Amino acid sequence: MCLLCAAKQSQWSSRRGFLLAAGAAAAAPALAQVDVGSASGLRKLVPAEKLEGAANQQYAQMLAEARAKGALAPENHPQLRKLREIAQRLIPHTPQWNDRSKAWRWEVNLIGSKQINAFCMPGGKIAFYTGIIDQLKLTEDEGAMIMGHEMAHALREHARERLAKSQATSIGLSIGAQLLGLGQLGDVAANLGTQLLTLKFSREDETEADLVGLEIAARAAFEPQASVTLWEKMSRASEGGGPAFLSTHPTGPDRIKRLGDNVPKVAGLYQQALQKQPR
Repeated sequence: MCLLCAAKQSQWSSRRGFLLAAGAAAAAPALAQVDVGSASGLRKLVPAEKLEGAANQQYAQMLAEARAKGALAPENHPQLRKLREIAQRLIPHTPQWNDRSKAWRWEVNLIGSKQINAFCMPGGKIAFYTGIIDQLKLTEDEGAMIMGHEMAHALREHARERLAKSQATSIGLSIGAQLLGLGQLGDVAANLGTQLLTLKFSREDETEADLVGLEIAARAAFEPQASVTLWEKMSRASEGGGPAFLSTHPTGPDRIKRLGDNVPKVAGLYQQALQKQPR
C-alpha cells in the first residue's frame, strides 16, 4: 500500500505542530538486536542543550520560509497525517537508544518540493519533502524505514559528534585542550545551526543509522524487509547522478546486503510487535 493511499484510510487525528513527548508511551525496555557499539564519547565536547537549541531555531526558520512560499503542508494533508502516524508508532521505541529523547518535543512536518530528502534534527525535529514520497513511491513500511534512519542519526547524536570533530580541528585544539575549553566549543555549537541541514555523516554513522532505524521500525511493527526494498529504490534513483539526498546517504550493494543480513536479527521483534497491533 502506498504512503498516500494508507493516509487516506487512516483514522489519525492530527494535532497542530505534532508536539509529542516521547516518554508518554514508553516501550518496555529490551536488549538491542543489532550491534552498533557505544556512541562516541567525543560528542560530549559539544553541549547537547545548545546544539538542540540551535536546531530548534533553524527548524522554525525553515518552516516559516516554507509557509511563506505556500509549501508547508496543512494539518489535514493525507501524507502529513500518515507521517505523523508513523512517528507516533516509532517514538516510544527511541529512549533505549538515547535517554534524552524522553524529553524531546518531537515534531513532524511535510514540505512540498521535488527534492528527494528527509531529515531529523537534534532534539527530534523531523521533515519530509513530498519528492521522496512521490518519486520513490514509498510504501508505509519504507516511509517508516526512512524516518527510523533519520531518527537514529539524532538518537546516536551524529551531528553533535561531527561538529565536535570538525570544530576541534578548525580551532586547532588537542583532545586535552578541548577538555579544558568546553565553553568555546559550546559557543560554536550555538552558532552552527545553519550547518545542520548540510552536515555529511561518515560511513560508520550511516551504518549505525541504518541498523538502529531498522530495529526501531521493527519494534513498531513495520516490515523489516522494507529496509532492503527502500535502498534498492534509492540505488535506482541514484543512477545518472541521483538526488542530493544520496550525496549524504550513499547507497550501494554493500549497504543493501548489510541491511538484508540484519533483517533476520529483528524478525522476532517484528513478529512480537505485530501481535500487539490492534486488529
